[in-house]
Amino acid sequence: KLLEVLERASKFYRYQIRQHKDKQAAVDYLKGRGVSGAIAKDFCLGYAPPGWDNLLTALGTDAKEQKALLKAGLVVEKDRQRSGGDEDPTELEAHYYDRFRHRIMFPIRDSRGRTVAFGGRVLGDDKPKYLNSPETPVFHKGSVLYGLALAAPAVRESGTVVIVEGYM
Repeated sequence: KLLEVLERASKFYRYQIRQHKDKQAAVDYLKGRGVSGAIAKDFCLGYAPPGWDNLLTALGTDAKEQKALLKAGLVVEKDRQRSGGDEDPTELEAHYYDRFRHRIMFPIRDSRGRTVAFGGRVLGDDKPKYLNSPETPVFHKGSVLYGLALAAPAVRESGTVVIVEGYM
């Protein structure tokens, strides 16, 4: 289920970089770094638009889906106190918001090519510059190399691997 929700998120972000009204900053940044449309497509690069609930609105259609998004590290939970009526004022209600906002999205794929996490590069001066998915049941930071699934054929052919830091 987590791999499924992560792949749906990857498709959502890819759609946003092609269609969202605020996509141009992401497109310009990538072009400025020499990333062609073909490279962006090969690496499934995307865009998380500004706002607190874009992904949540698109994929978190019910409580079960929202919990899956939370477990996948795509949304963050913030408790807020319920108010009004005869409800106990100490009772808490879960509230979620998108982890990634106004960022270029780099899907992190395992050696089999399955999306297991994301890295997001902020557009503008917000901090942190790079925000990564937290560890989850399907993502352990020390066991995944970004881009390995795409590089594997060349690695096998050449017998050589060059490891660098970062997504770019």
